[in-house]
Amino acid sequence: MYRFSPDHRRLGTATSLFALAFVLGTSPAVAQDSANVATAAPQEAPAADQDRDSSEIVVTGSRIVANGFNAPTPTTVIGEEQIANNAQPNIFNTIQQLPSLQGSTGASTGTFSTSSGTQGLSSFSLRGLQPIRTLTLLDGQRVVGANVTGVPDISMFPQLLVKRVDIVNGGASASYGSDAVGGVVNFITDTRFKGFKANVLGSITTYGDDETALVQAAYGTSLFGDRLHLIVSGEYDNEGGVGPGNYGIDLAGRRDWHRASTLLNTGITNGPGPQFIYSDFAQPYQYAKYGLINNGPLQGIAFDANGTPVNFNYGSGGVPLGNGRVSNCYPGNSFCVGGDLSGAPGSSASLKSKLERINGYGRIGYDLDATNEVYATVNIAQVQTSNQPSPGYNRPNLTVQCANPFLPQLIRDRCAAAGITSFNFGSSNGQLPNQLVQTDRDQYRFVVGAKGKVDLAGTGWTYDAYYQHGTTKVAIDVDRIVLQPRYVAATNAVVLNGAIVCADERARALGCQPINIFGNFRPSQAALDYIMPQAGPLQRTTLKQDVVSLNFSGQPVDLWAGPLSVAFGGEYRREYYRVRGDAYGAGVAAVSPNNALYPADPLLNSAQGSNWAAGNYKNGTGKYDVLEGFVEVDLPLFDSDAAGRANLNAAARLTDYSTSGTIWAWKVGGTWNTPLDGLTLRAVTSRDVRAPNLSELFAAPTVTTLPSFNDPFRNVAVQVFQNTVGNPNLKPETARDTELGIVYSRPSWLPGLSLSVDYYQIKLSGVVSSLSPDQIVRFCFEGDQTFCGGFQLDGPQGSNFVNVQPFNLASWKTSGFNLEASYQWRQPLGLPGNFTVRALGTHVRDFIVDAGIAGVAKRDDAGANSGAIPDWKWLATQTYDSGRFTLTVQERWFSDGVFNNNYVVCQTNCPVSTGNYNTVNFNKMKGEFYLDLGASFKITDNAVLYGKIDNVADNDPTPSPQTNTGLDVNPALYDTLGRTYRAGIRFNF
Repeated sequence: MYRFSPDHRRLGTATSLFALAFVLGTSPAVAQDSANVATAAPQEAPAADQDRDSSEIVVTGSRIVANGFNAPTPTTVIGEEQIANNAQPNIFNTIQQLPSLQGSTGASTGTFSTSSGTQGLSSFSLRGLQPIRTLTLLDGQRVVGANVTGVPDISMFPQLLVKRVDIVNGGASASYGSDAVGGVVNFITDTRFKGFKANVLGSITTYGDDETALVQAAYGTSLFGDRLHLIVSGEYDNEGGVGPGNYGIDLAGRRDWHRASTLLNTGITNGPGPQFIYSDFAQPYQYAKYGLINNGPLQGIAFDANGTPVNFNYGSGGVPLGNGRVSNCYPGNSFCVGGDLSGAPGSSASLKSKLERINGYGRIGYDLDATNEVYATVNIAQVQTSNQPSPGYNRPNLTVQCANPFLPQLIRDRCAAAGITSFNFGSSNGQLPNQLVQTDRDQYRFVVGAKGKVDLAGTGWTYDAYYQHGTTKVAIDVDRIVLQPRYVAATNAVVLNGAIVCADERARALGCQPINIFGNFRPSQAALDYIMPQAGPLQRTTLKQDVVSLNFSGQPVDLWAGPLSVAFGGEYRREYYRVRGDAYGAGVAAVSPNNALYPADPLLNSAQGSNWAAGNYKNGTGKYDVLEGFVEVDLPLFDSDAAGRANLNAAARLTDYSTSGTIWAWKVGGTWNTPLDGLTLRAVTSRDVRAPNLSELFAAPTVTTLPSFNDPFRNVAVQVFQNTVGNPNLKPETARDTELGIVYSRPSWLPGLSLSVDYYQIKLSGVVSSLSPDQIVRFCFEGDQTFCGGFQLDGPQGSNFVNVQPFNLASWKTSGFNLEASYQWRQPLGLPGNFTVRALGTHVRDFIVDAGIAGVAKRDDAGANSGAIPDWKWLATQTYDSGRFTLTVQERWFSDGVFNNNYVVCQTNCPVSTGNYNTVNFNKMKGEFYLDLGASFKITDNAVLYGKIDNVADNDPTPSPQTNTGLDVNPALYDTLGRTYRAGIRFNF
């Protein structure tokens, strides 16, 4: 069995460094100048792909290739100069700052999770529609997913060769296929690069962590009379990450912004005050760092690090009531305020995953003639991450026997006096090692293709054909995590023949060693090996993608206002995944070959699995095939001095999925370059689709135990297993996207100016979403037979279950405005060089989520800063470039918001608090403004020294209050790392 190990890490690093050394050792040639589009008008079509013909413009928002075509869908262009000025170790960090990108994932998100598998995964989300609804391309081609959801990892792209990134802010399914509901992010590489270039970058935060080292190099040359073109590149990036902190409220470094902010649940739903009260320094009263008796006559006795019984300091003036509750505290979620905060685990989660990525890329192309090329590319990449989601093992409901020999005599005497033989006990288990989640993603991507021009019936046609095969292997290993049944056995100690041993004879036979949970007493290695076996939770995933694509574009007919442009083509795609878990998580029967590392244990649930405290990965497999064809036309309507120039763009795509059948996508739009100087109007409406991904269709099932589930048919509480499974009967989601825009670009009186305003509205139907177990059973109980086949509540002990799976139930609607402006001033105030100002903004008017379930209210997520969609988000840059010295000032800002738009704020005379509309006393989250400064200096014609400071003011994040013990921060919006210093040098020969 493969295990994530330091040896594997060293082997992968050594292999890639060898490849990098080969690149660095290759003789450099004369560099080829590449077009820089950073200052191009942002609202027009992207700059030309001048590999073969400078008269052609390839527009990412369209399949049309035409001279002077303007796309109706707004497209933002980020050029290599802007990418370089932002000085980030990962190009993902630069692009995700754009206002239209909301909800993207990266190394600072997902760090609180054990089982998600998204730690360190860099993926884009346009319009807040989540990464699964944004199509990310490399040179217009699909990329194999790095996760079971199908989204790729930008960390694996050949980043030094990227010459621009096109962001299509709107649906593009008719042109590019499934997933392009929110839009498209297309990375365009320099396929004609010649010469040698390199980049070395280092960075560190003001707190002395997240030390980063980046080395990139690329070499390109041509042979055989400039017909054979060879490009190789390699990069190595090591980001140290941030965290973990300590128990309580102490974060990594000297960060002091964590205040354990919580929405305290009073349990009062019918006034007069609110149900939830916002407070800092909340602490749970069910457990403590080294243990707390949390119920019965001894409630309130805790244990310090030395194992000495002490009276627990609850805060809030709390006094234990003997029934599990505490006076002056909050029973709804078992919190007090202040007191002993040392056991709270939230602050101990990593703020940023440690990340190491290695990337090798090569391209070889051969020109058959002046206009036709055949080529092949290979991209091999590895990304490894590690994070600590939480410390120790939080166990609030352990039963402890008063006869436990590790208990101080004082407590055993108190048990006898109270007439009890056991008590309820809660602990963060601060004496246990902290868990560590490690991911290893390895990707192998190969493309062969041909592109160029052919003449058919007297008409020149551009073609692009390619075959891509991609494989991603993902290994997730969780170390130092508890097997729950074994932990319980190890805590139940007795004295036998004068020695302290585990009480359960079966456990003793398999190596159980007792542990002392009453203080900071680290268990013996034998005890740790028993409760935290080295062969911990694991998941092994293989994803494969095969794509065959052929596209044509031409201008077959000259019409009254210009040529008719046509694009058409077809594509076949196959997606496959297979995932395997370990025997203790997935069930012994499911993975019997692993029994050598996971021997049978009578204490464990061998059939259901789910024995780990977290990381109970299951087995699954699935595949689907896609066959599709499309046609797109650009019809010139008129072209005159009096009326201006207008075109109509339309496209249709027919797609057949092996899992869900046939579906149409289409778009109709156009642009009008009015006779008014510099003024253009544009509009587009489209029907876009997203097919359910492999995880939604064939999800590896997960099992959760629900110990007290309400059976409404018999009005009794029963124990059931919640089986979360995929749904192979899911249908594609459909969206209707409408965009209207005004562009004012390069007027004759001020040719450096470009402005645009675009309104958008997206209505998404049939959104894949799930019901809760309670809802499934309740709907059946209320008479809806659709939900009656997925559960059993009255079977033999251990056989009851509720299957939870996704359905096409929900609908979303969002609308808003995109604004973009730029101005380039040549030789400002008589100074040499250029001064460029650029600003981009997005205003989200609404983001309505309708669960599609009776009794569940709609929710507006726009402006809920606990999520990822603020009302307003801006990015502005000001750059002065003298030709030798460059200074860049960047501002990032998003507006104030709330925790949740469905909260009802009140202090007194509150209405009834419901599950749809909770009453709260406070509902505000401050926005944030970040200032970044960067500069570069050309020390020679071939070398540039640069530096940058991100978050100059070292702004702290605004608390995002939890209702549990999690870390009170939202890394999807706020900078959680603080001020960061970056410096590096670039070479170009």
